[in-house]
Amino acid sequence: MENILPIHLQEVIFSSSLPQISKQISKLEKAGKLRKIAPRIYTPNLTDSPEIIIRRNLFAILGKLYPGALLSHRSALEFKPTSKGHIFLTYTYTKKVKLPGITLRFMEGHVPIDGDNRLSGELFASQTERALLENLQVSRQLGPESKTLTLPEIEEKLEGVIRLKSEAGLNELRDKARMIADSLNMMSEFEKLNKLISALLSTKASKILSSPLAVARAFGNPYDPARLPLFENLFVSLKTQEFKSLPERNTSNQSFRNFAFFESYFSNYIEGTEFELEDAKRIIETDTPMPNRDEDSHDVLGTYKLVSNSTEMEITPSTPDQLLEILLYRHQVLLSARRSKKPGEFKDKNNREGETYFVDHTLVKGTLIKGFDYYLALTNPFARAIYLMFMVSEVHPFLDGNGRIARVMMNAELVKGGQTKIIIPTVYRDDYVGALRRLTRQNDPTAFIRMMHRAWEFSATIQGDDMDAMEKHLVASNAFKDHDQAKLKIIQS
Repeated sequence: MENILPIHLQEVIFSSSLPQISKQISKLEKAGKLRKIAPRIYTPNLTDSPEIIIRRNLFAILGKLYPGALLSHRSALEFKPTSKGHIFLTYTYTKKVKLPGITLRFMEGHVPIDGDNRLSGELFASQTERALLENLQVSRQLGPESKTLTLPEIEEKLEGVIRLKSEAGLNELRDKARMIADSLNMMSEFEKLNKLISALLSTKASKILSSPLAVARAFGNPYDPARLPLFENLFVSLKTQEFKSLPERNTSNQSFRNFAFFESYFSNYIEGTEFELEDAKRIIETDTPMPNRDEDSHDVLGTYKLVSNSTEMEITPSTPDQLLEILLYRHQVLLSARRSKKPGEFKDKNNREGETYFVDHTLVKGTLIKGFDYYLALTNPFARAIYLMFMVSEVHPFLDGNGRIARVMMNAELVKGGQTKIIIPTVYRDDYVGALRRLTRQNDPTAFIRMMHRAWEFSATIQGDDMDAMEKHLVASNAFKDHDQAKLKIIQS
């Protein structure tokens, strides 16, 4: 019988009513190539425990087996099971379903509405305002078996909105929650929310929620499973925080190009393509490489060609295929002069940096596609931008130019969202690299998010049609100095 199941491409296989697939599953199970780990769920991974496999593929499993289910209540704010392994969903019936390491708590309720987030396949998650209302329902159980967060935890979520978006942002949340409550018959919950909002005083910063630590690399997967906990943990931390808006100030063509020049300069400098500032200006102004530095000059020109084009920088992916296409095109432009680095092609051999080994070249596409689900579920431009930057950097899909491409992808998200782009100046390089390394090696996104937010705040001060004035501002900020000579200053302009 022809093997029609792509067991080499996916870690979980679902039972089917189709006789041909059902027979194939039975044959592979008898041959010891598949094992059943839960009702309707099989895996070719014969190494990891069912608990780890279920947890790693939870959203995909829910989207496949329970189409139309809505991650709701506390699970829509935490995006992970409780410490007791409970996850809460709104569905067409009320039922408790046990999977290895996970208890699914289905509650009959309203289907997803406009504004709720699609996570994976046909799995949705309540939008923030709906989730807050759901968490103000009465719960008969306490602690990790409760469908709701505690009131102090809800207040903490709201304090984050006040702190970062001021009263206007909180009022916008309240207005949206009122409309949702009216349509879902949740006005009593809205009254509780309304009272909390009215009474809140700013005290502490909102807590950063985290996911489980990294899991072992699984045998035979088309994606790198060791990377998924990193992506999920960063996603959860970003999804459970509020970020203020920093609208783009360089709205004229001249100021946008000025910023793009320094963006290109620093992005290449921190990767080792170093030029004197005046030489870099001459390369850009004349569109001519320096003698004896043709490839380095084209790196700067290629970066500038991308980031100075506002039309190009408004292009962001909406599907996994578009992500791959955009990455390949931008890499082709960026490294057009380095033929040995195969511009416009994913790497065909593995790469590393020090003790850090990047994703195997055979798993690049699958890992990018797998991580793309989390990207789609993020809506804040800053959160989307730094998630995408980290994902591309962590996969390292090309032989060269990975850091620069990652930052181009990041800034395209910010341009699309009408937000300030991010520059990583020379003086901040060690902070940047150190935070990336900490997230990669320790699965700790806290320093990375804090570091990127500071870089964003710094970048928001760089603006204007006068190139010389912009350069003076960067000098005053210590942007061009090495990390052991000075610290980055944020000087409001």
